Amino acid sequence: MEPLHISLWVIVGLVAVALAFDFMNGFHDAANAIATVVSTGVLKPHQAVAWAAFFNFVALFVFHLKVASTVGKGIVDPAAVDHYLIFGALLGAIAWNIITWYYGIPSSSSHALIGGIVGATIAKAGTSPLIAEGITRTVIFIVVSPVVGYLLGSLMMVLVAWICRNKTQRRVDKWFRRLQLVSAGLYSLGHGGNDAQKTVGIIWMLLLAAGMTAPGEPVPSWVVILCYLAIGCGTLFGGWRIVKTMGQRITQLKPVGGFCAETGGALTLFMASALGIPVSTTHTITGAIVGVGSVRKASAVRWGVAGGIVWAWVLTIPCSAIMAAGGYWLGRFIL
Repeated sequence: MEPLHISLWVIVGLVAVALAFDFMNGFHDAANAIATVVSTGVLKPHQAVAWAAFFNFVALFVFHLKVASTVGKGIVDPAAVDHYLIFGALLGAIAWNIITWYYGIPSSSSHALIGGIVGATIAKAGTSPLIAEGITRTVIFIVVSPVVGYLLGSLMMVLVAWICRNKTQRRVDKWFRRLQLVSAGLYSLGHGGNDAQKTVGIIWMLLLAAGMTAPGEPVPSWVVILCYLAIGCGTLFGGWRIVKTMGQRITQLKPVGGFCAETGGALTLFMASALGIPVSTTHTITGAIVGVGSVRKASAVRWGVAGGIVWAWVLTIPCSAIMAAGGYWLGRFIL
C-alpha cells in the first residue's frame, strides 16, 4: 500500500471534521444514555449529561480497540482509501445526523458513518473495495442488537418483578432510583466504548492512507484520547429533541423500568464491543425500552412511534450513503 501525498492542512482539517462528527455523535446519542434516567426523575438533565459524559470518557480505560479495527480496516480495503473518501463519508454521516436530530428522530450515528464509508467508496471505485464480511456483520446487527436489547430488557424486568413481588411500589421505586444511577453509568460506559471507537477507526484510515502510521502499528494514543474527549463533550451538550421520544413517547417508564432497560442495553453493548462489532446504541436502547414496556402489557408500548423509529433505521445506511457519494465528488473540487 503506497502512502498518498496528502497535505498536512488537509489531514488536520479532516481530523477536525472527524472529531466534529464524534462530538455530534455524543450530542445526538446523549438522549439514549440519559432519556430514561431523566424521564423517571432520578436525575435532572444537567446532572444526567455530566454523569453520562464522565462514563463516556472512562470507557477509554475499559475497552480494547476492536471496534476501531473493524471500522478502520474491516469495512473497506485500506488501499482504496484517500482523503476524498474520508471527507465524503464524514459529510454524509454528519448530514444525516443533522437531519434526524432536527426532526427528533433517534437514528444511528454508527450506521450513518458505515453508510457514509460505503457510499463514498462506491462513488470512488464501485463495490470491489468493500469488505463483505465487515459490512455483513454490521448489517446483521441492525437486527440483532435491538432484539438482544429487547430480550435482556424483558428478562431483567421479569426477574426484578419476581424478586420484588412482595415489596411495596414505594419501596421498589426508592431502591431503583438509586440503582438507576448505576445502570445509567454502565450504559454510558458501553456507549462510549462502542461509539468513540468508530471515529478512532476513521481517523486511523486517514493516517494509514497518508503513511503517517503503518498497518501493523497500534493507533496513536492522541487519536484515542481526542475521540473519547470529543464524544464526552458532545454528550455534555445533549440532544434534547430526542430525549422525549426515547424517554416517554415509546412507553412510560418508572425507575425500575429505566434500570432494566439501561442494564439490558449496557450488556448488549459490552458484548458487541468485545466482538469488535460497531452497533447502534440507539437501536440497542430502543429495543430494551420496548422490551421493558411490553412485559407490562403490549398496549403499554406505542407501536406507531416505535415503527417510525424502525423506518429511520432502515433508511439510515442508504440515505447517508447517497449523501456521502455527493460529498466525495464535492471533496474532489475543494480539497
